[in-house]
Amino acid sequence: MSKKFKLGLSLFFLGLLGVLTMLTITIPLDSLPTEVLEKISPRTLKYLVLINPTILLLIAVIVGTLLYDKVGFSVPTISAILKIEQPKIKFIEQIKFGVLFGSLTGILTTVIGIIFKSSISQEFIDLGNKIKITTIARFGYGGLTEEILMRFGFMTLVVWLISKITKNLGNSTYWTGIILASILFAVGHFPVVFNAVQNPTISLLTYVLIGNSSAGLFFGWLYWKKGLEAAFIGHIFAHVAMMIGESIIQL
Repeated sequence: MSKKFKLGLSLFFLGLLGVLTMLTITIPLDSLPTEVLEKISPRTLKYLVLINPTILLLIAVIVGTLLYDKVGFSVPTISAILKIEQPKIKFIEQIKFGVLFGSLTGILTTVIGIIFKSSISQEFIDLGNKIKITTIARFGYGGLTEEILMRFGFMTLVVWLISKITKNLGNSTYWTGIILASILFAVGHFPVVFNAVQNPTISLLTYVLIGNSSAGLFFGWLYWKKGLEAAFIGHIFAHVAMMIGESIIQL
């Protein structure tokens, strides 16, 4: 078994564990046609929802595994565990930077939410209350799967493509990849907004764009400078900080 295949397989199963945590989320069914609900049970619908992210995960893992080392990215801790290579970055350093930048990200996201509070429609708030994203889904799908999709897959591809076109692998190339991955992740939330709110305001869309893309800048930097595991940790601790912030606001 080749070294890259071992790494790709490991990341796929890690991301798949994250996908499976989506089974703990309550999916609102009131917007679905009655004919669909009569033919398909809520449990079956939950499993069907897993198909799309699993396919995207597989594509991201294949792309990332083929290209990550060609543009200087790393997965040091997992690679060391699999005896693929000696880590250039120690796991303790990944933890330190992941916790620090993740916590800052969570605080920033909470502050952005407070600033745009008046712009968030009741329909959007109601949707959030209906979905009820669990802690394990935040950590599993958010912290692991989304980082493999957006950083290891998409960001790696963008940086590689730009480096091939410009024949340059400088800071601007990496930052372009970081920014594009962050914006794509944020724009990916727009369909949910339009589904929940009939006529979303510019302020609401701006909130969704800024709130989601700003986090990606931190996670992208962590992946670039400290390895993919640091991005995992950063994303997870961003959710920890956000949950603490949500608890304080509700007091």
